[in-house]
Amino acid sequence: MTSLDLENISTQLESESSRDRMLALAMLRNVEAETAAPLVRKVINDSNLQVRSMAVFAMGLKPDEETYDILVKLVETDPDYGIRADAAGALGYLEDPRAFEVLVRAFYEDTDWLVRFSAAVALGNLKDPRAHDVLVEALQCEEVVIQQAAIAAIGEIGDVSAVEDILNFAQSEDWLVRQRLAEALGHLPAPKTESALRFLERDAHPQVAQAARISLQRLHDHDR
Repeated sequence: MTSLDLENISTQLESESSRDRMLALAMLRNVEAETAAPLVRKVINDSNLQVRSMAVFAMGLKPDEETYDILVKLVETDPDYGIRADAAGALGYLEDPRAFEVLVRAFYEDTDWLVRFSAAVALGNLKDPRAHDVLVEALQCEEVVIQQAAIAAIGEIGDVSAVEDILNFAQSEDWLVRQRLAEALGHLPAPKTESALRFLERDAHPQVAQAARISLQRLHDHDR
């Protein structure tokens, strides 16, 4: 992308039209992170919440040396729960181990379920084994989506020690929980994993059964 193109994007980010500003953010998709990051930051305090949300998400994909500190501040202090959730998710995309404590605090201390959901997902993206305790605790949350996030994160991390905990969801009433379980087990080779996947392979919901078949194949390929 030429310097003129970048100048046009920069100008468009200052447009009075929120649609123009969102289109400008979208155009940064193919721009290298170091170049895109300062432009993204132009709208992280935008008056339009949708633009802000899009910018915060983009920060996780187009980071520079300032990105981490800005996202941490947003997670910890922004008054809008949606922005806090977006920032937590973006921290996961950075895969920066420094974010571990920030995300754990967000999970335990934030009062909004969406932020706690995003923190659980992001902990999975960090792939930090220290997340075991918080994710096992997340399995006990009343919000089903947080249960789903915790199961998926345990799979992302490859936390075999949590297999017994997630197997409790093999007969969950929510098929998405069962699907997340089937997907996660494909990354968790353990004594009970294959039998659990054989059980899920017979699930009445086709997406659960398909996920179980894929995970069984993944385990068999891993053993070769």
